[in-house]
Amino acid sequence: MTSRTRGLRFRVTAAFALGALLLFGILGSSVYLFSYHYLVEQRERSLVGQAYADARVVRDTLARSDEVKEPLAILDRVPGSNAVVRWRGRWFGTTVASAGATVPDGLRRLVEAGSPAHQRIDRSGVPTFVVGVPVDEVGAEYYEMFSLLELDRTLRTIRNALMAGGALAVVMAGLIGWTLSRRVLRPVADFASAAERVAAGDLETRLAPGADPDLASLAASFNHMVDAVERRIARESRFVADASHELRSPLTTLATAVEVMEARRDELPDRARRAFDLLRDEVRLLQRLVEDLLELGAAEAGAEAGAAEPVRLDELVANVVARSAGAQAVTVDVDPCFGEPVLADKRRFERILSNLIVNAGTHGRGLERLSLERRGDRLRLEVVDGGPGVPDDERQAVFERFFRGAAAGRRASSTGSGLGLALVAEHVRRNGGRVWVEDRDDGAGARFVVELPWAGEPGTGIARPEVRA
Repeated sequence: MTSRTRGLRFRVTAAFALGALLLFGILGSSVYLFSYHYLVEQRERSLVGQAYADARVVRDTLARSDEVKEPLAILDRVPGSNAVVRWRGRWFGTTVASAGATVPDGLRRLVEAGSPAHQRIDRSGVPTFVVGVPVDEVGAEYYEMFSLLELDRTLRTIRNALMAGGALAVVMAGLIGWTLSRRVLRPVADFASAAERVAAGDLETRLAPGADPDLASLAASFNHMVDAVERRIARESRFVADASHELRSPLTTLATAVEVMEARRDELPDRARRAFDLLRDEVRLLQRLVEDLLELGAAEAGAEAGAAEPVRLDELVANVVARSAGAQAVTVDVDPCFGEPVLADKRRFERILSNLIVNAGTHGRGLERLSLERRGDRLRLEVVDGGPGVPDDERQAVFERFFRGAAAGRRASSTGSGLGLALVAEHVRRNGGRVWVEDRDDGAGARFVVELPWAGEPGTGIARPEVRA
């Protein structure tokens, strides 16, 4: 996982977990060290006292008798301990294994010099505490070896308990951090969701103020921003609609005059004929531009909600291809399920299809293949052209109004209004679908893909949620 994918919630959770790990590590280490030193010190002090008491018993017994085994037999030793006596150069022990060789050399030299000493050693994997006491009164040395296995098990239990508690504390801290971060970041998620809805065109989205004064001011600022955006878009839409409407009447007059002049075109001189042809083409382009502007404004304003009607999509596709692609050879692949009438917004679907075909002919060197199929709960339309394709950095921008990118200079000269793909995107969005462009699989060219929601079983129709602008 890279640092980019680690969100704020992950970082807060990790901070809680690491904080708990650090805190419990310090506390656990302190508790363990305190317990270790306290228990070991108490145990060693007790064992040293026991060894001195046993050494006095050996001393008193040897002062009365030369029998060494007698005091070793009557000692009240700690369970698991062994006693060793060195007297008159010989070693005597409570067990065969308690020979003098088991006494550490360094400890023995200290006791031989007349200094009591003790040492912790490991005997066959068993921690052992050895105490040596010089018994100068009878010329002997007394050694006693105590097993620390029980103490070692106690310390291991404490250590394991602290480690388990630390792991549990880290997990609990992580869960607390995750829960708190989720609760704290919930307003942020609400803001992000609202921003996405606004970006998708739902300008009626607003945020509730809430009880938190800090978040209330943020929500108020967001709502004020959306209000301003909505007013500006509405103002621009009204201007475009009014301007387009006002242009329609004089354009109709111009078109009528051009038609009248078209009947006498052959009577005009060559220069006048060329000027007339330019005028005719520009008037027709301006007519298409105004009509597309009016249609786009009505679509964005939601003023042209289409009506669903029974449509045979295979026939509709064939008719649109024949009308828009002309005599050009086109491969058309329509799913057989569309041979039966389905409910669809015929006008909008036809507009989407025809605009994509015209775009392929205008900018993509002609339509080559068209397919329409049903994939689960989606209807998928693909329009493939044979042009140079669309660069990656322009695949979103081509659906904007009047987009002119670097690719425009490499593609065929455009005689369109520059609004065809914008209209496609708006109609698709109004039907709750999505549209995008990608490279074709079998060579140069672009593939425009439209996906629309499919309502219910085959034959029922295309769902039209009519997304609000």
